[in-house]
Order: sequence, then C-alpha cells, then structure tokens
Amino acid sequence: MTTTMKMSRAIGAAAAAAIGLALLTGCGDDAAAVPEGWGKLDTKSLSVGYPENKGYKEQPASDRAKANAAVALKEEGGLRTGMVSVQLDFATGVDDAGEAAAAAGAGIGLGATRKETSDVRLAGAESAREARRIDYEFTSSGKEQTPAPGTEMTGVVVAGVDSKDVPFAVRINAVKGSLSRQDLDAFVESITVK
Repeated sequence: MTTTMKMSRAIGAAAAAAIGLALLTGCGDDAAAVPEGWGKLDTKSLSVGYPENKGYKEQPASDRAKANAAVALKEEGGLRTGMVSVQLDFATGVDDAGEAAAAAGAGIGLGATRKETSDVRLAGAESAREARRIDYEFTSSGKEQTPAPGTEMTGVVVAGVDSKDVPFAVRINAVKGSLSRQDLDAFVESITVK
C-alpha cells in the first residue's frame, strides 16, 4: 500500500470519527461548564449553576414560590442575602429572546437601575441559544426575610425562549459586593438551554 493511500485512509478514519463524535454530542447541543464548587439547578427548559461554595443551597420544591421552577438561596442570620431562581412560561405571546427580556425586565421592579443589557449566546439546543442579559442594581425592601431596607443589591437576569418555545428567565440577586463580576459572568456561562 502506498503512503498516499495510507494517508487517505487515515484522513477518512479521522473524518468518520469526527462525524460520529458530532452525532453523539448533538451537533452543537453541548452543555455549559459549571464552575468547580458550584451546584446545578435542573429544569425541563434549562439548567444553571449556582455558587454552592459561597453558601447557596437548593430550595426544596415544597418551600419555593409557585412561580419558580427552581431556586437556590443563600441565607445568613435568617435573611436571604442571595437567590438564584428560574421562571418558566412566565409570559404570554413571547416568541424570542428580546420579547422574553422585555417581559423579564418588567419584573425587575421599580427603583431598580439597569446597568447594562447585552445579547448572549447560551450553551445547549441550537434553536434556543440566543438570549438577553440584563445587569441591574436595586436596594432591598427589607420585606420577606431580605436584608435591611436600603441594603444595596446587585442582579442579573438572563431571558430567552427554549427549544419548545417556552419563555424562561434565570435570575441571580445578591448583596452588592458578595459576588464578583467573574461570578456573575460564570452564572450566565453556566446556563444550558434545552
């Protein structure tokens, strides 16, 4: 067998292996990496990481609000100082990431200050990877076991539509300064949409 034939066969075998690997991994439906020390909330529309190593713990379904598909809380001294939440099918007539973000943005609340809005591309189902990120700040109301009134808080909401056209909003709120910019970016980068 000539060297050229051997090389052709090797290239053919490598191409076949690459195609097989692409089929096994779902052609772009790769899962996002969750940072070491983080936990993961998993719902029918998406999964998202949360900073378990910073004291966040998944809330049992029996304890969370009906509007939330999944929640992780950080509690200190009986107060909720941080929360990751996932809401699904939270708005009607929503067909894309922009509309989902508009609906989710309305839920940020009066008195919140939007800092930045950007388009993001999530891991997961190719048809549902487009999303929008809104960074914002607000002050705690002191109600419902939240920090003292006036405590500065920071938040990020990521909104989009999953592969079955179900709108989602994934949110993280925390006492300002308790999570770094890298933590907030890692939160967004940990989302895998289904």
